[in-house]
This record gives sequence, C-alpha cells and structure tokens, in this order.
Amino acid sequence: MFQVDIIEQCKQNNRKAQLQLYNQYCDGMYIVAKRFLKDAHDAEDVVQEAFIKAFTKLHQYKAEVTFGSWLKRIVINKSIDFLKSKKQHLVDLEEVHLKVIDADDEDKWLVDDAITIQDVKKTIEDLPDKYQYVLILYLIEGYDHQEIAEILNISEIASRTQLSRGKIKLQELLTLKKDGTRY
Repeated sequence: MFQVDIIEQCKQNNRKAQLQLYNQYCDGMYIVAKRFLKDAHDAEDVVQEAFIKAFTKLHQYKAEVTFGSWLKRIVINKSIDFLKSKKQHLVDLEEVHLKVIDADDEDKWLVDDAITIQDVKKTIEDLPDKYQYVLILYLIEGYDHQEIAEILNISEIASRTQLSRGKIKLQELLTLKKDGTRY
C-alpha cells in the first residue's frame, strides 16, 4: 500500500491504516523524543501524544514535506512542551545580548578524532538547555536556522548564536574529557 493511500485512509479514520502508519513511524519518533527527554516513559508518552495530535490534525497535512518530517516536527514540539511543563523553561534568548556570528565560523569547528559520536551525544546532554536544543535540532536532526527559530520561537540570529556558543562549550567539554581532567 502506498504512503499516500495509507494517509488518505487514516484521514477517513481507518484504524487499520492508522495502526500501520503508527507501526511504521513509532520507533523513529521515539528516538527523536528520547534525544530531548532522558526518561524512556516520558518519551513514550510524548510519542503517543504526538500521534494523537497527528491523527486529529491529519487533514492539515498537505504533503509539502514527507509525512515523517511533518510528524517529527510534532514530536519535537511536544517534547519541548513537555520540558516546559516540567519547569525546564527555555531561556528567553531575546533578552541576551546577541552577537551575529560570521557564517564562515560554522565550518571551522572540529573535534579530536578520538572523540566518538557517543561522547558527543553524552556531552550535549551536559550542556545548558538553551544550547542543547539548538545543537540537537541542528547537528542531529538536521534543521536549518529558520526552522529552529520557528520550533523554539526565537530569532534566526538567536539560533545561530546559541549554536555557535553551544559548539564552543561542547568543544571545551570534549577537550576536558579527552585530556582526562573531567569525567
């Protein structure tokens, strides 16, 4: 059955099609939620809420992006909403004195070859939320600054600045771990 057919059947409240769509995307969406939420049960809850919202708002899906991308954005927004509800508020980045970074700076960021992707992911979790969210959305999820600005309700300049500062902080932490002075 083609993806478009499944979505059309889901729009008509076909439970079998909804289950098929859920089974196709639930594992991937769980991984996305887990990047934001450290607790497995919280991630599962967010994914369930995201699917409920997706199925109730499916009439709004216009296939301008893939269904997976559309659903992923719902999962990310639900994850951030969950964190906000737990009093882990995002810092209002507009209050911070922002410095526009040079676009060329983004390409100059390197880490030691001995650093693994697991080291990077673990270290990102140690960063303040304002850096963590932008780094996850940009480096891991692949969103651009305009999309990050929309998701986090910040300006594109704030997204670029937080990415730059987050990378610097991440690089500092990774260097400390590599040198054995911090674990």
